[in-house]
Amino acid sequence: MTLYYEDLSAGQTFTSPARTITEADLVHFAMLSGDWNPIHTDKEFASKTFYGQPVVYGLLGVTILTGLMDRMNLFHGSAIAMLGIREWRFTGPIFVGDTIHFVMEIISKRLASAGDRGVVDRKFTILNQRNEVVQEGHLDLLIRLASRNTAEEHR
Repeated sequence: MTLYYEDLSAGQTFTSPARTITEADLVHFAMLSGDWNPIHTDKEFASKTFYGQPVVYGLLGVTILTGLMDRMNLFHGSAIAMLGIREWRFTGPIFVGDTIHFVMEIISKRLASAGDRGVVDRKFTILNQRNEVVQEGHLDLLIRLASRNTAEEHR
């Protein structure tokens, strides 16, 4: 179900499906980013750190959030652009084997100056399988108006 600007209101929440983080996820992210920091990729090194095991990259958590968002189909065809990441906090570690999901809350929305699209402030909270918050912050979205989309379809 695709949502448009008019479908959203402050206080609405949406909960994503969950996904387990695998060793392959961690290795693929290291390969893609070129970041082979031993805190993430060296079990022996990481065993001597505060966490006692490799920690998943923080940005991999954000990346998986976007994949979970895509699985929900909430903004297919209505999203124009992600405008930014604000106040993002890494509040706890994510490890290989953790199963994460997110809760998205609509904080506010406003029409853009042209009046043909809107900006939605979405707060995301990523939780692990124990419902511990591991990341949180805002991902602002530029989104189409349903009324504008319908008018364009009839042209």
